Amino acid sequence: MEKPELSIIIVNYNTKQITKKCLDEVVRSLAKTKIKYEIVMVDNDSKDSSVEMLQQYKNKLKDQLTLILSKENLGFGKGNNLGVKNAKGKYILLLNTDAFVLDEGISKLLNFYKQNDDHIHFLGPKLLNKDLTDQPSACHFYTLSVIFAVLFLKGDYWGLTRFSPNRLKRVDWISGACILTKKKYYNQLEGFDKTIFMYMDEVDLLYRGRQRGYLTYFYPMARFIHLGSASSGGRTFPILQVYKGFLFFYKKHYSKYSLFWLKFMLKLKAAIAVLIGRITQNRYLIETYEKAYQLVAMDG
Repeated sequence: MEKPELSIIIVNYNTKQITKKCLDEVVRSLAKTKIKYEIVMVDNDSKDSSVEMLQQYKNKLKDQLTLILSKENLGFGKGNNLGVKNAKGKYILLLNTDAFVLDEGISKLLNFYKQNDDHIHFLGPKLLNKDLTDQPSACHFYTLSVIFAVLFLKGDYWGLTRFSPNRLKRVDWISGACILTKKKYYNQLEGFDKTIFMYMDEVDLLYRGRQRGYLTYFYPMARFIHLGSASSGGRTFPILQVYKGFLFFYKKHYSKYSLFWLKFMLKLKAAIAVLIGRITQNRYLIETYEKAYQLVAMDG
């Protein structure tokens, strides 16, 4: 096979059906283009017969699909790092299994990137919900004011923290569901932080990129459907991972003073949620945010 221009990195964990749909849409989207591409699929020790499906897909695509079978669940970041390490393309597209390209979305994204790679380092498309409504995926870095808006003002809902513009826009960070960059930029940043299992990976990567002068843009002309949290396993787990992610991010990048106020806000949010849970007899709120409170209280 001729050396690919684009490497599409996908990490699978127990999402057999949507992973197959993701692959189907990638192949369909690129079928009539001249883009030479490969798919690098990392399976994180799935138990749902994903491997059998992926092996069948590899037989169909032959050398165009590289299948890497991990013997453990590496998580999102380390899984992508492994995929990029095995990628042969100059450009890499990090794509979630639950992100489905619409129309010519991949070629639109790549062509625009190539035309503007003198000032664009990371590029993300417009993400849509299953019903084709906008899914906010262009975001501000998590300053204390932004975190306050997230926790207490429904900042994502009002567009204070995440938004979905209808024009090209330079932003702080974009959703990790779909990110296009050059392999050399990813490698210069040493990829995703290996100590993050899930959530905050892309924020940390693009924050480190900004410190080196790398710019991130949102390009709405390329569109993908993104289901979200397909392999998270319930609602409690994502919330606890977000709490862990905030703590990790602040300990790594901010002052002890900022970390103090972050912990204060996280505990206050958890305490309020537990109180509401007790008033409304909502076991989910009580159990989830009691765990979240303890997570912060016990954090060294």
